[in-house]
Amino acid sequence: MAIDAFLGKWCLVSSEGFEEYMKELGVGMAMRKMGSMAKPDVYIIKDGDTITVKTESTFKTSQFSFKLGEKFEESTLDGRKTQTLINLKDDGSLIQEQEWDGKKTIITRKLVDGQLVVTGECYEATPEKLQVVYVSVVEDLVSKLNLLCMPVFVL
Repeated sequence: MAIDAFLGKWCLVSSEGFEEYMKELGVGMAMRKMGSMAKPDVYIIKDGDTITVKTESTFKTSQFSFKLGEKFEESTLDGRKTQTLINLKDDGSLIQEQEWDGKKTIITRKLVDGQLVVTGECYEATPEKLQVVYVSVVEDLVSKLNLLCMPVFVL
């Protein structure tokens, strides 16, 4: 699977364990509460060999750009400065490894039945797992700026 399969606008429809995951990362209570209430839209865009991931919510917007296989410094939504490496694996999963202050997080993005499934693991004291599910709303990248994210519910 090519990186192009991940491109588009994705809307959060369900999330499990996100507040616990943020706690493991050392995120303060106020930011954890805001993060748990957020329903972000995620845009994944490609320009040549540079990929940009933009996350928008009512609380905060962030974005980072990278090239597959090249380490870069990332400023995360919770204020961490990480050394990050992102690779596309043979099984089609997009693996994002973040390292900071002797800690490590692995964020895995996979496409499953038309959904972008994001899981995160924090390696410090205990490997807490996060599962966040995004559903693709749009495949047409040309008209991306004119699109609305419609609510989707997973039963």
